Amino acid sequence: MPKSKRSKVVSLTKVAKKTRDQKNAMMQEVQNNAEKWQYCWLFEVGAMRNSHLKTVRNLWKDSARIFFGRGAVMAKALGLSPEEEHKPGIHKLAQQIKGQVGILFTNTEPKEVMEWFADFKQPDFARAGNIASRTVVLPVGPVMRHHSDPPEPFPHNEDPQLRKLGLATTMNRGVPTLTTAHKLCEKGKTLSSEQAQLLKLTGEKMVVFRVALLARWDAATGDITQMPRESLPTDGGVGDDDDVMSE
Repeated sequence: MPKSKRSKVVSLTKVAKKTRDQKNAMMQEVQNNAEKWQYCWLFEVGAMRNSHLKTVRNLWKDSARIFFGRGAVMAKALGLSPEEEHKPGIHKLAQQIKGQVGILFTNTEPKEVMEWFADFKQPDFARAGNIASRTVVLPVGPVMRHHSDPPEPFPHNEDPQLRKLGLATTMNRGVPTLTTAHKLCEKGKTLSSEQAQLLKLTGEKMVVFRVALLARWDAATGDITQMPRESLPTDGGVGDDDDVMSE
């Protein structure tokens, strides 16, 4: 007899216990890594994209452990006071875990870590709410997609979508075409959802995924070293990794 597809009642006490067990497991994992590695770095991400953070995880998987999201859990695991801290001095780093930040445990020398993250930059498409980093004007003629080299014109079946997003196109030999130049966005102004979609469709990348190092804890001394603060673009959220602490 096939199983019923009707909704099943789940006890809230079971859900609460599962959540509590998950948090305890995460705290234990953070503490285990604090015991294992020489350094613990606090970092933040600009223009957060799950795919790029996954790339960072993969490139460091043999020499580091990265946790991102669930800041309150990470901070509690490390300890927020001298009495609660898991390792000497680390409470000063835990107190700085606020907002969308992550921690990286590693034995790699600080100079190498700083140089690597200074060089790691991944251009990506802006989202609605981002500030345009430059003015983009679509010229008269076929509307081009810059995803390839050389760029290619949009196919005829995408003309309705381009018009819906605000382009006054006409069909010329089966190609969506502009008869007058169209200012897609202006530098310094907030992007609308339509502008962000058009930038993505035309292949214009306007933000850069970056990881900024904020502070470093040294297990040998218990000292905290603060890094110069950088200004990073944000998207107002982090996506799926908000609930995934480590991989």
